[in-house]
Amino acid sequence: MGSIMKRASFLVVVILLGEGDLYAQAPDTLWTKTYGGINDDIGLSVEQTSDEGFIITGWTYSFGAGGSDAFLIKTDAEGDILWYKTYGGPADDNGFSVQQTSDNGYIIAGGTYSFGAGDKDVYLIKTDSLGEVIWVKTYGGGLADWATSVQQTADGGYIICGTTGSFGAGQLDVYVIKIDSLGDTIWTKAYGGMNADGGNYIRQTSDGGYIIVGSTGSYGAGLYDVYLIKTDSSGDTVWTKTYGGVENDGGYCVLQTADRGYIIAAGTYSFGAGREDLWLLKTDTLGDTLWTRLYGGTEGERGYSVCQTSDGGYIIAGYTCSFGSGNFDFYLIRTDSLGDTLWTRTYGGTTSDFSYSVRQTSDQGYVIVGWTGSYGSGGDDVYLIRLGPETDVEEQLSHPGNPLPFLEILPNPSKGMARILLKPGSDADYVELKIFNVAGELVRSFSPLSPVIVWDGRDDKGRKVSSGVYFIRLSTSNLRITEKMILLR
Repeated sequence: MGSIMKRASFLVVVILLGEGDLYAQAPDTLWTKTYGGINDDIGLSVEQTSDEGFIITGWTYSFGAGGSDAFLIKTDAEGDILWYKTYGGPADDNGFSVQQTSDNGYIIAGGTYSFGAGDKDVYLIKTDSLGEVIWVKTYGGGLADWATSVQQTADGGYIICGTTGSFGAGQLDVYVIKIDSLGDTIWTKAYGGMNADGGNYIRQTSDGGYIIVGSTGSYGAGLYDVYLIKTDSSGDTVWTKTYGGVENDGGYCVLQTADRGYIIAAGTYSFGAGREDLWLLKTDTLGDTLWTRLYGGTEGERGYSVCQTSDGGYIIAGYTCSFGSGNFDFYLIRTDSLGDTLWTRTYGGTTSDFSYSVRQTSDQGYVIVGWTGSYGSGGDDVYLIRLGPETDVEEQLSHPGNPLPFLEILPNPSKGMARILLKPGSDADYVELKIFNVAGELVRSFSPLSPVIVWDGRDDKGRKVSSGVYFIRLSTSNLRITEKMILLR
């Protein structure tokens, strides 16, 4: 029996579980593109457009009217430029966030030194479908104010998030502006304490309110903590949460997930293996932590963007100093619904390359934007990478000579026991089976030394578990498969 553990060859069938996720393998790179001139050009936000092409914003020192200008690049589905526009004045101006609007035009949010009331102001540009300006607005006071996130809201207006030095209680505060479809202000809010606080990302939630993430030096456990704010539709605070340790921690992207909780992409100096690690946090609807995951090596990693994928997992983009070819590289991590890694990829050359925004595409592939010092025409260039769809285990099982572990679930929901049958298949150095609840907590673990494993609905301490959703995870030296089970008592 010891030989099974040492060198197991099997096909796994789980009976009385539930249909779930397939094991995803890293997709192929379909194409990469660089855009820019002889100076620096930085890409910060990408969206797939209704025609299957892409829209990108950021800032350019190569083109435009001033020091740096905001830009829009519209491409076709292959990444070839259809048109390119710059926006700005004689000083430095930039774009941080872009979205296609309901009229097929675009909304860009960023910051401007060329226009407005103060040192730096929030810069909002509304264009038509060809990038021609419909209107421009600035928002702010006498000090520095800027935007990093914009979204069209259900009423046809827009919500903007950033940081303000002009308003609020402290040195800097989270700055949120609600405007109508013409850019006229409906309300503004500042959130924070006496120290420096800033907002990085905002999204409208299913109840009509908003979720905001950033960093806070006013509250929490450390120098800076991840700062999560939930508001109602008028911007009034419903609750706030901080996450972090004694060092610097910051949140850069937040989304409401299918279960109406939240997923946050962050960076942490307080926890992990290296100087800074990429940090993924999953919360419930009230912001209470369900689980957290750390990714990285001995150097620095940070997560700037996260999306929930069509199978309930996550795709995260950021940078890594620990892995890859250069000083910094694009860092892409694909996880299951519990944040456990399915695959990771780095992209870049021998110098510095940063990814800042990732989206899942209509064909279930991915598009990532950032900037590269390794390739292109100038100092830094906009760097766009298009990945194809993932392949899964079920597809590979149909290939002769390549049998892999497979989880089949019958019936679902279930009131009975779970039987796991071991049959000949591909080689693996080890095999383990674990069961988790929806909070990501380990319920039961098995060491499959026999051809049949039975789960009696109890945890590792022999206690009966309650009705609900559970995740059955099979791990081998070759792969990991997670399946969902609904247990009814």
